[in-house]
Amino acid sequence: MNLRLGLFAGILVFTAAPATAEVYRNVDAQGNVTFSDEPSDGAEEVKVKPVTTITLPKPADVREPEKLRKEVKEEGSVYDNVRILAPENDQAFHSGSGDVAFRVTSAPGLKKGHRYEVTLDGQPVGQTTSNTLTVRNVFRGTHNASVHIIDEKGVQVKTGDSIRFTIHRPSVNN
Repeated sequence: MNLRLGLFAGILVFTAAPATAEVYRNVDAQGNVTFSDEPSDGAEEVKVKPVTTITLPKPADVREPEKLRKEVKEEGSVYDNVRILAPENDQAFHSGSGDVAFRVTSAPGLKKGHRYEVTLDGQPVGQTTSNTLTVRNVFRGTHNASVHIIDEKGVQVKTGDSIRFTIHRPSVNN
């Protein structure tokens, strides 16, 4: 019985020890670099950082997609609309710095914990709880912008219509 207990304890200690393997770097006379798990003349040991691991939630703990969609739909139905007031759709304007001041609105106004998110050419560029958001250094040319209402979990609950605008900026070539 003691032999089995000792054998079990030994296996447990062996498997609980972190798995470490040495890595060696060697540079030959021609400057070629090779890596190996076996030391050789002139090789130096490389310190390898531990691998980052994550633990995913159990499937039972993940919310069902249909339930989440229903909650977002109910939350989004609180708002009649959300839209960009400025710049106007199809507007063209000059901005030497490339700054674009977006003015947004919703009916009714934002609920507590919600915020507006402006996207430019499909990429989020800022969030605000006020009705204005300035995006800096926008490249010259035509862009598409949208506004969304985001809840406290970061989920889009309402999306407004997209607008298109053109920004003119000075060029060193002109």
